[in-house]
Amino acid sequence: MKVQMQRADFVQLIGKIQSIVPVKPAIPILANILIEAENDQLIISATDLTVSMRVSGMAKVMESGSITLPAKHLFQLVRELTTPEIMVETLSPEVAVIHAGTSNFRIQGMHATEFPALPDLSEGYQLTFKSESLKEMLMRTAFAAAREDSRPALNGVLLQKVNHLATFIGTDAKRLARNRMEIETDSAENGSYIIPIKAVEEIVKITDGESVKLILMPEKMAIETDSTVLITKLIAGQYPDVSRIIPQKTENTITLHREELITLLRQVSLFTTTDESKVRFSFTEGELRLTAKNGSIGEGKVCMPVNYTGPKLDIGFSPRSFLDILRHIKDETIQFEVSGGPYNPSLVTDSSKAEFVIMPMRLDD
Repeated sequence: MKVQMQRADFVQLIGKIQSIVPVKPAIPILANILIEAENDQLIISATDLTVSMRVSGMAKVMESGSITLPAKHLFQLVRELTTPEIMVETLSPEVAVIHAGTSNFRIQGMHATEFPALPDLSEGYQLTFKSESLKEMLMRTAFAAAREDSRPALNGVLLQKVNHLATFIGTDAKRLARNRMEIETDSAENGSYIIPIKAVEEIVKITDGESVKLILMPEKMAIETDSTVLITKLIAGQYPDVSRIIPQKTENTITLHREELITLLRQVSLFTTTDESKVRFSFTEGELRLTAKNGSIGEGKVCMPVNYTGPKLDIGFSPRSFLDILRHIKDETIQFEVSGGPYNPSLVTDSSKAEFVIMPMRLDD
């Protein structure tokens, strides 16, 4: 293999794929990236055996070929180079030289045949999304998903496809986000797919351009953009039926000013600790009072006007969970629904189709 390209382009390609390389690889080859040169293109692949990515860019290919090189050291080296162009040349199937002006760097790699083959997606069906719409759906859902829950299904985002409707759901059992959007598809297939949170975060990073294509199969899925393909295994298992805990909208909707509530919650949350992080929401006629108390810190009380007209109502919430929901709402005001008392889930909505649920915390009377 012998290939020449702009150093900045090479850095950009490796930078896109760097986060896929595992910090503690299960097998040595996973610490490497696969570099292939053919048809005036440089193709770089990485995998952790759950999430795989392939990126490509234009290059001057003088000799076709492939090799795997250690991702971390290669990225650090190329980023430090100052020449506008670099050349990658293989001396053997396991050794490459990076030429940068008058400098040469010999790097020990591994044979390309040892690199795991990327999954075959030829039997999947396709969905087309507008890039910005898909990114927004995932960002407004993934924040609510668990990260290290003992229940594997919660460590991902559920994608449900029913006819021309796509539903995205994320929950960590303390909060929940559900978003819906119309999709373009010629496929009559419907299904449910749990996307690992790492893959979701990578999809958000690479989603650009006007549209992206999703390819879905029972155990894996891929997303394709103009120059990037990301493939991930799906999480096996049954996602919980969250429809049972999402409250129905009622006539007793409380309207809250989003920015004001964010400001007051941030202020009063300074009087909470990691071990005891809860804020008392006290609704009285025309007013919401937020209170947080901690013996070693002190007490904070703030209030804001609201359109509440019912009897006094006290509910405890995690300020972090509530703030996360508020940050993913764009409207100036939110609609807050309390259904069935202070120990039932509460619903937060805006003018979109998004639904956010937050579970209450028990208060000390």
